[in-house]
Amino acid sequence: MRNRDIERQIHDAGERAGERVRQVADGAASSAQSLYERGRQLGERFGKRGNHYSQRLSNAAEDFADEANYHYRRLRRQVNRHPAATVAIVAGTIGAFLLLRRAFRSSDDE
Repeated sequence: MRNRDIERQIHDAGERAGERVRQVADGAASSAQSLYERGRQLGERFGKRGNHYSQRLSNAAEDFADEANYHYRRLRRQVNRHPAATVAIVAGTIGAFLLLRRAFRSSDDE
């Protein structure tokens, strides 16, 4: 009974972490798409004047959107395949942050 409770808690925590990661990744993908569209609009506006800067700006926005989309899909696969590992990674990251914060705070106090 106790093992099932622990397993259910880990599974639920993995689901919650996965949902939060999906929300953050969706926001990042949306922002990247918005930047891409803005870059395209700027490219069209400056492109009429023959400015090469607009093309570089448009290419950079497209590259950024592609990179964000790649990381979003990769992160979703990670969360869907390994929810418990995702929870462990998030917990470890938070723990490391708190330890570093405590270490630097105590060294500042001395």
